[in-house]
Amino acid sequence: YGSGLELANLAVSSDLLLKAWDAILEIPPTPSGSNLPVSVIYKVSQLPNKTTVVAFGCSSNCNLQHLQGEASDLVSSPAGFQFVCTKVNKSVSIHKAATDHFASLEPQLSALEIDTASPLIITGRSLGGSIASLFTLWKLDRIDPRKSKRPICITFGSPLLGDKAFQEAISERATWVSCFLHIVSNQDPIPRAFVSPENTSLAAQSTHQTSTATYVPFGTTLFCSELGCSGFEEPEAILQVMAKMSLKSLGSNQGLQVFDYGGVLKTLKSKAILRTFGKASEAINPTRAGITLLLQAIGVIETQLADRFGKSCGQEQETSEANALITNVEKRLEIFLRRRKNAFDPNQDLNNRKVNMANMEWYKKVATNDRGYYDSYKNAQFRGRDELLNKAKIIKDQRILRIYWDKTVEDIERKPQKEGASIRTRFKYGGTNYRRMVEPLDIAEYYSQGKKNYLKEGRSEHYKVLEQWLKDDKVTEKKQAVGMTEDSCFWAHVEEANISCGVLNDGETSQGDKEVSLEKLVEFENYMMNSIEKYSVSTEAFLEGSTFMKWWQDYIAIRGNSYESKLTSFMKNKKESGSMVLMDYK
Repeated sequence: YGSGLELANLAVSSDLLLKAWDAILEIPPTPSGSNLPVSVIYKVSQLPNKTTVVAFGCSSNCNLQHLQGEASDLVSSPAGFQFVCTKVNKSVSIHKAATDHFASLEPQLSALEIDTASPLIITGRSLGGSIASLFTLWKLDRIDPRKSKRPICITFGSPLLGDKAFQEAISERATWVSCFLHIVSNQDPIPRAFVSPENTSLAAQSTHQTSTATYVPFGTTLFCSELGCSGFEEPEAILQVMAKMSLKSLGSNQGLQVFDYGGVLKTLKSKAILRTFGKASEAINPTRAGITLLLQAIGVIETQLADRFGKSCGQEQETSEANALITNVEKRLEIFLRRRKNAFDPNQDLNNRKVNMANMEWYKKVATNDRGYYDSYKNAQFRGRDELLNKAKIIKDQRILRIYWDKTVEDIERKPQKEGASIRTRFKYGGTNYRRMVEPLDIAEYYSQGKKNYLKEGRSEHYKVLEQWLKDDKVTEKKQAVGMTEDSCFWAHVEEANISCGVLNDGETSQGDKEVSLEKLVEFENYMMNSIEKYSVSTEAFLEGSTFMKWWQDYIAIRGNSYESKLTSFMKNKKESGSMVLMDYK
């Protein structure tokens, strides 16, 4: 938890925050008055190191009373910001006043000529900070991360901008959420304009369990006071601190304009923030100690209360409140860190899964030399102890790969369209090889249990998504046979064709059911011939004793030797010479 202090000290020790604040001060003043509407203005400036700074400010009549009145409404997925939505958070709510002001400025902002290859700082104060955040999101959605530098957004005393869905949607993009730093003073009422007990309670709930929209912070918040500064990332902890902050200069007409962030930053820059607890005879919990330091640094807890967690001071009520706050923040931060630790990283785990795929490849190679990959797995229990042992080993790899790809697909599909498309390209071919290798074994297991209709009732959703990823790509037509059947559901089609033959051979089957089954068999014939012509089916399907060859024998018995079709012509004339050769049918 000391990282919150280190982050804060690093930020205030650099010139970055002061330069951003100075850019805001250079914005020309705008006319303001109780009868005039709130206005937002911006200015673009250049720093000596080729850094562009876009600063947003607002008129002085944008005060606490204004924000908590008619300007407090949220709007669901406003025009121009639907790109923030994800498959999980399909609708997000954003501060209506902020989106309205941004919409009025968007034509001018779109025309700005900004060198995206050079550093870009977007900053703003009060409502201008909200516009700065929206402009940053707008830029992040439009830049090419391979050629452009991501902008840094620094806000001063900005009110909360969106609901929990909005926060979650941004946090899902790790490269986006790290671009935002919000500076909040314990003397400034504007940042906590939308903070209430409802926020702190509903922020901890799932978005889908929240019936009413409430504001939730996103990005990193740097709290500052005359005593020091601390950085927080976890939104629920930020809300807890905001709700408890000791505000000394509140008033309905006080806005950011009356508070000097520059003065506080200069004071903090010149001061080394070191906090220690006094000597103690009993051990101090390092977690609680770190949290107490964070809260003490921004003046939320008094120094004497923080010392020994208030146990030696006589102010029992203040001590109780301080300890309650420390405990609450401790719980929130532990949950946050646990989530981060357990976060699933597909890239990091992909190399580990190559070992499992290598084991699957070995099993396939051994099986293909005999009865084929699919049928060896399907009939392992009838072929001796060694076959069963090999199957047992491969089942473990199969399970590990399925869990990995199921999580990977879910994680990638949660991401927004542009970012997800880039990631899908990297994982597409690995996912395709996995699907073609593992799904046939799932199919074998499914039908060995006497089940039917795998495609509609048994197929996992992640297989469907992986298949769609490949379909979305332009595939070059092949001119040679494949070593692995391309359609991972090929054997499901074969099994269903076998079931249809069984229906036709059943003497108690009605005429209507027989006609339906015959239609399905014709469809399968066409599917099979289409696969052969595209060289997309492996030669293992034609091994003697395979599930497909058993179907073929039953089908010809039903149709009779006089039946002619493309498939019958191929099966009569097919040749095998290490690979399948397609005959001329014309």
